[in-house]
Amino acid sequence: MASTVKDQSQASRNGLKGKVLTLDTMNPCVRRVEYAVRGPIVQRALELEQELRQGIKKPFTEVIRANIGDAQAMGQRPITFFRQVLALCVYPNLLSSPDFPDDVKRRAERILKACGGQSLGAYTISSGIQMIREDVAQYIERRDGGIPADPNNIFLSTGASDAIVTVLKLLVAGEGRARTGVLIPIPQYPLYSAALAELAAVQVDYYLDEERAWALDLAELRRALCQARDHCCPRVLCVINPGNPTGQVQTRECVEAVIRFAFEEGLFLMADEVYQDNVYAEGSQFHSFKKVLMEMGPPYATQQELASFHSVSKGYMGECGFRGGYVEVVNMDAEVQKQMAKLMSVRLCPPVVGQALMDMVVSPPAPSEPSFKQFQAERQEVLAELAAKAKLTEQVFNEAPGIRCNPVQGAMYSFPRVQLPPRAVQRAQELGLAPDMFFCLRLLEETGICVVPGSGFGQQEGTYHFRMTILPPLEKLRLLLEKLRRFHAKFTQEYS
Repeated sequence: MASTVKDQSQASRNGLKGKVLTLDTMNPCVRRVEYAVRGPIVQRALELEQELRQGIKKPFTEVIRANIGDAQAMGQRPITFFRQVLALCVYPNLLSSPDFPDDVKRRAERILKACGGQSLGAYTISSGIQMIREDVAQYIERRDGGIPADPNNIFLSTGASDAIVTVLKLLVAGEGRARTGVLIPIPQYPLYSAALAELAAVQVDYYLDEERAWALDLAELRRALCQARDHCCPRVLCVINPGNPTGQVQTRECVEAVIRFAFEEGLFLMADEVYQDNVYAEGSQFHSFKKVLMEMGPPYATQQELASFHSVSKGYMGECGFRGGYVEVVNMDAEVQKQMAKLMSVRLCPPVVGQALMDMVVSPPAPSEPSFKQFQAERQEVLAELAAKAKLTEQVFNEAPGIRCNPVQGAMYSFPRVQLPPRAVQRAQELGLAPDMFFCLRLLEETGICVVPGSGFGQQEGTYHFRMTILPPLEKLRLLLEKLRRFHAKFTQEYS
């Protein structure tokens, strides 16, 4: 800092005005933030796309962005019912058009009546439209077999991400050894490490067991917690179910064990459940933390604090750009809940179009309504295709020497482990790159395939992975997998 002041003083004497905001003077927490899903490899992918448009010759004709769970960017068609209702909400003059079914018109009118001035362009209350929060509560109740949900405990949000960061802001406090520690799964979705870096919280890693299909291991949770207590105050346990990037689906027994652990150790539970519709493996089933918690009865059901999150971006919907989500809080202190509402009010309100879309997701057409048959067919087609792509991905990778892929039980990604020759590891180190980053950059430059290195999600020391979405259309995915398999064989031979 002293050198910065000296440099500014020198610049002033030379008649130059120094910058107020520089890398040295900016918030150091922001500087520490990293988000691998949109990191350097994605920036290079964008440059390559631009070079292709300029006619620069490459060994490929297109960049395939398999780095992010953006279903519609990968060609998935939107659900007709959602888009029809949104069209009427955004442009109500269409309500008189004969081109829209009656149930679509009724739904649009119902949403508009709940908006200020009957317009999606008006602000809503900060926690989201009351009617939509009531519909979310009814959805949760149906999903969880009749267990009640209170709309006053539901906050609509700008995707699930915004709600996750809001809850973390409430939880992070203290200084030094009293600073809040947050247990997150490794591999993890980089939102968590990025948010914790920004909030200057202590990240506490617990490793999922790759040898058991990325299972969550209670002994590993205890190890992570005990070690963390030497240097911070662990207060939060985050679970992603189904897993991102690992694709595992937790059993009911596992969910119950995690709840007991959190209760006994005095941890606030955060359950990231945005992939709850994406379960493919035979014998796998989604169990919500809220349902299991309530069925466990007192003292768990009455005392264990929980925040669970959902989104319109994943599932069969894939409506990432509309930024709709919600969080339900359970057993949260009433005064803290008021503080949460205050914090959300600073952002005014979540996008109203996203709120409207969330309403359709949680209350789709009923079997008696005209739109039901088409809605059900489209939903089932998307989920069936995702299940087929999950199986294909696992099969092709496991047939390739030097690549091993656990079953993709759920979510939208595979996280295969790749063997990299020692000479490749050495070359990566010479270039100042993580070995799997070096592999992924070479893959991008030679094939146009953009995936994210496992080092961006966290992994056991000495292992190398990458995350790849299973979202491309089936035939394109088949070609992508084959190109990737051939590249790995060539890369291995080159550095052997």
